[in-house]
Amino acid sequence: MKLLISPRDEEEAREAIAGGADIIDVKNPLEGSLGANFPWVIRRIREITPRELEVSAAIGDFPNKPGMAALAALGAAASGVDYVKVGLYGVNVYQDALYLAKKVVRSVKDYNPRIKVVIAGYADAHRINSIDPLLIPQITSEAGADVAMVDTAIKDGVGLLDLWSLEKIESFVRDAHLMNVQVALAGSIKKEDIPIIRDLGADVLGIRGAACEESDRLRGKIVKERVQELVNILHSVTHPKTL
Repeated sequence: MKLLISPRDEEEAREAIAGGADIIDVKNPLEGSLGANFPWVIRRIREITPRELEVSAAIGDFPNKPGMAALAALGAAASGVDYVKVGLYGVNVYQDALYLAKKVVRSVKDYNPRIKVVIAGYADAHRINSIDPLLIPQITSEAGADVAMVDTAIKDGVGLLDLWSLEKIESFVRDAHLMNVQVALAGSIKKEDIPIIRDLGADVLGIRGAACEESDRLRGKIVKERVQELVNILHSVTHPKTL
């Protein structure tokens, strides 16, 4: 499992790199769970990140606006990232979600087929009237995207493990892998959650809050010591999971 850390600026990115993150995920938490940052911020973070480390960029928690999403995806792709990540926030019908995802994939892959596209749903979809997140693996596969992700839309301390059972997470991971799609898990993940989540078979674990001072994703800053702690937990001896 790779550890993805989400900095909002160059200073935080340097801390995430120094702490040992595997993927540097550029976002703007002030604009939401998958808030988009500015192209020049993304480009600068790609410049300072060692080439052996991957960089991703979130383009937003999107309404049902496929053209806007495709254009934003192209902007992120042109900034030099390895992953472009879109959240299906304002879409609640399968065909609409698939259509938007396909347009994002085409926009990115036409520019550079090596860039991976991440399609994200929300474990708390019932709180925002969004698409059923259990459909995300199928949407990802049908759209020709690369990674199915589940996050939380509302950041009020209710995390992935509060919303989904371990069996449900395992089912999500299994379904995606059967479709040859990778899996990223996120959603207010605490450091004590890592040993539990690590054993569920996902490919990427996404964290911001737990890497920040006082675990505050908005007012706190990412610091390398916290990132190092998360890395150490992730790579410690596996604990038996309890279902």
